[in-house]
Amino acid sequence: MKINGKEVAVCDCDGTMTLDGAALAKACGAGAAADVQHRLCRAQLDNFQALLKRGEPLLVACTQEAPLFDETRAEAGLGELPVRYVNIRERAGWSDEGAAATPKIAALLAEAALDIASTSSVALESKGVTLVYGRDERAIDVARRLRERLEVTVLLDRPQDVLPPRVMDVPIFKGTIVGARGHLGGFEIVVDDYAATVPSARRQLAFEAPRNGASAACDVILDLTGGTPLFAAHEKRDGYLRPDPNDPAAVERAVFDLVDLVGEFDKPRYIDFKADLCAHSRSRKTGCTRCLDLCPVGAIKPAGDSVEIDPRVCAGCGACASVCPTGAATYAMPPGDALFQRLRTVLSTYRAAGGDKPALLLHDATHGEEMIAAIARTGRGLPARVLPFALNSVTQIGFDFFACALAYGAAELRVLVGPKNRDELSGLAQQIGLAEAAMAGLGHGGGRVTIVDERDPDVVEAALYALPGPAPAPAGGFLPMGGKRTLAMLALRHLRQHAPTPVDRAPLDLLPLPQGAPFGSIRVDTAGCTLCLACVGACPTGALGDDPDRPTLTFTEDACVQCGLCKATCPEKVIALEPRFNFADQARSAVVVKREAPFHCVRCGKPFGTRGAIERIVEKLAGKHAMFAQPDAKFRLMMCEDCRAIAQFEQGNEPLAGPPRPKPRTSEDDFREREIEEARARVLAERRGKDGSG
Repeated sequence: MKINGKEVAVCDCDGTMTLDGAALAKACGAGAAADVQHRLCRAQLDNFQALLKRGEPLLVACTQEAPLFDETRAEAGLGELPVRYVNIRERAGWSDEGAAATPKIAALLAEAALDIASTSSVALESKGVTLVYGRDERAIDVARRLRERLEVTVLLDRPQDVLPPRVMDVPIFKGTIVGARGHLGGFEIVVDDYAATVPSARRQLAFEAPRNGASAACDVILDLTGGTPLFAAHEKRDGYLRPDPNDPAAVERAVFDLVDLVGEFDKPRYIDFKADLCAHSRSRKTGCTRCLDLCPVGAIKPAGDSVEIDPRVCAGCGACASVCPTGAATYAMPPGDALFQRLRTVLSTYRAAGGDKPALLLHDATHGEEMIAAIARTGRGLPARVLPFALNSVTQIGFDFFACALAYGAAELRVLVGPKNRDELSGLAQQIGLAEAAMAGLGHGGGRVTIVDERDPDVVEAALYALPGPAPAPAGGFLPMGGKRTLAMLALRHLRQHAPTPVDRAPLDLLPLPQGAPFGSIRVDTAGCTLCLACVGACPTGALGDDPDRPTLTFTEDACVQCGLCKATCPEKVIALEPRFNFADQARSAVVVKREAPFHCVRCGKPFGTRGAIERIVEKLAGKHAMFAQPDAKFRLMMCEDCRAIAQFEQGNEPLAGPPRPKPRTSEDDFREREIEEARARVLAERRGKDGSG
């Protein structure tokens, strides 16, 4: 049997699963019936080798024996042959409803046969420069054990009565870390009360005069203080180990892990970020802060008009991608639209194989897989209609995923969270609330998307068998193309079209949504709006626009992400946000919010500004400001920038009008004055001569 160009090897694991080769091939859309093996990993290993010799990509429906199959490939010299593994046993076959699980098995095989692009990575390098941060002799003992493998320094926080080591084979300092940042291979710390040891100390360690603000760098940190962690969500910070110093076993595990943190490492790049789509800030006005509010490890920080995500610190929870309204941050495991391709393939294959009322169980690869295995091995197994859907992190998904899953025909979704997710659920809960509000508002009813937060497999199993099983919406056939907003819009319009109750009435063109929704409109108090158009310059998505020919403010609702930048920028404070989804066609085109005739200069007639803005300025300044106290001064406010400058200096009694400028002197002025003086002297001389002779 072949799926998507891959030969599929299925095994009923010694008859513990009910597999019908012909029915499975039909469910998968394959031509020939599937050859069901019974013990492919042992007695029928030759059959696996025969499949390898065909030289075609291979999909093996077994994960438990994957190491054995890989070893067999290597021995046969076929280690480069593409082989994938998928678990259909714990996820489908080992169940009280295993006999009815053929549609589910077909969906799992079709999903595993998809071609998914690899994820990019970021390089980290650690040279083994290690800081052991503690309070007593235990930190020194651990450092001395590590010194043969690592370059170790000990920093003691407020040490008391610590016996000096007989041989000072590791450097010891005292100090309190007051600031720390960085990642594996690049930590930076700031230390107060920092001082080196005094070599002459006898009964207890003594130190030189301390100083504050000392800084240092290291590759890894072993924190044995037992105090407040140096980092938020410290368990997710690569290179920072913080065992309980009172638990010797935990300390030993940390020591073993520490030795392995030397060398070059490839860390997945969890988030693809496009700064030009970010709606964080414009002109020093803050708008969207959704990702900043949720990042548990502090990998995101403001960077001008956008934010900046440090891939070396990012722990991959994906909360930023789930809440990003514009798609600036997208989850890259898997990259592109692969997640939605998997979703569409699973649901369409299950439905085409005759499956009914599919329920998606969203889980991660650690806690989720362990929970599913425990339910299959010790309980009833998963119900036949519950389709497990693995994610790198359950917090990576948002409203767009939920909407698409429901539009593709899922009856309900359950998100299985584990202990490491419990402090990161606020963003996920917000997105689920948004999906629930949308489904209830469209008449599909609530309870479609919920969280399952239980550690007991029996409780999880009971909850899955008790699912209400509401009727799903007819499955949509739209392709998962475009950004997250496009996908969400396609899904919502499909769900509205197939709502249980008629929704052609005008009021239901508007779907109210809770605060924080990435869709909505704005309300503008047009009486107070002066059409300054500051909001147009601030809008990062082009939802607000203008007209180059006349003072106009337009709004395109489909482009609005409710970032709030227009509201924060408006100098008149006349803009309010209204979260909703508008199904009307007018939401896709620009609608005029306010339009005014331009004001014409009272001196030259040139159009400038808007009538409302000029009239408001005249009202506020004329006769009230020193520059415009004179009755005629208000007319300058009604002039364009050129005429205003000319009129300003035409008035001699104005505050800005200076005294008349002195006329420049030239050589001709000097010659003329000299001639006048000489003429005057001649006249006086002649008069004196006449008086003397008479």
